[in-house]
Amino acid sequence: MAETLGDLFRVKREEMSLSLREVENATSIRALYIQAIEEGRVHQFLSSVYALGFVRQYAQFLGLELETLSKEFPEAFRPPSEKQDFAYGIGTLEMRGNPQGGVRWVPNLLWGSLFVVLALSAWYFGKWIGAF
Repeated sequence: MAETLGDLFRVKREEMSLSLREVENATSIRALYIQAIEEGRVHQFLSSVYALGFVRQYAQFLGLELETLSKEFPEAFRPPSEKQDFAYGIGTLEMRGNPQGGVRWVPNLLWGSLFVVLALSAWYFGKWIGAF
């Protein structure tokens, strides 16, 4: 039995005679991250959410049972416990630090005004030409 989940993944990949590039092409997980998973340092590169998703996807690709793996290596399948830092709460109406954030309506107002002027001009000239 492998000592770590990464060792198990590497051994299984080598048994299947697959290179990191082949796994990358099949799973769309970058080879850098696959190697990090096998070496047990995936959390240095990715947030816990991505790491957990990539580990699960890689395990499924290798044909390993997720339920069995989660019992043998519970630390690898734990939900993320890190607190996400957000500058603003989700759903707030505060400006997000964009200097142009407060004037986004100006171009829309200009385009709308131009449309109204053109529509009124077309109507006026249509009535004017129709009078002849």
